[in-house]
Amino acid sequence: MIYLDTAAFEAAQVDQKPFPHLLVENFISGENVARIAADFPYLPGPGAFPPRALRLRAHFASLIDELCAPWLRQAVEQKFQLDLAGRPLIWTARGFVRERDGAVHTDTRSKVVTLLLYLNEGWTGAGGRLRLLRSRESLDDPDVEVAPEGGTLLVFPRSDNSWHGHLPHAGQRRAIQLNFMQDVKVARREQARHLLSARAKQCAASLRIIKAK
Repeated sequence: MIYLDTAAFEAAQVDQKPFPHLLVENFISGENVARIAADFPYLPGPGAFPPRALRLRAHFASLIDELCAPWLRQAVEQKFQLDLAGRPLIWTARGFVRERDGAVHTDTRSKVVTLLLYLNEGWTGAGGRLRLLRSRESLDDPDVEVAPEGGTLLVFPRSDNSWHGHLPHAGQRRAIQLNFMQDVKVARREQARHLLSARAKQCAASLRIIKAK
């Protein structure tokens, strides 16, 4: 692996509170984060953008290849004692959040495991830090708070109590979200939904540029 620190992943321990999760700091070195950030694809706004909506360049494309390699699937299986055979892996790129984003939620049942890899070069604000919560009642009762700093990886199996969210932040917040999905049909439907949304956002951005001229 050129970008991913497999030793850091293997050394990290699963924390059971407030729900099973794995936090790997420096999964990517700061030097490599800078290289990948320079090749981060153009995104016209907030939301999730699937591969077919993106133009992938050098370092970012190579990072995706490493993330989609069999090693990561096997490592997640071992950490959480899961069998991910037949669970397709999908990914999306996210570049911005809106003030209204970050509400408390659990992921949909179509997702078996979520992996969030952050690609921001430093993070100083109070908003935008992902909070792992004891309940759905409040963002103010976190067990864990994760700053979305470049190279930080968070992994957690989806459950009915995997509540998470973040305080408001408006602006850039780069991440790659990967999900092991329930089955191929669900994975295709999810990617198609993201693609339709991404195309609409790209068209809207193009219209704004034309009108501004």
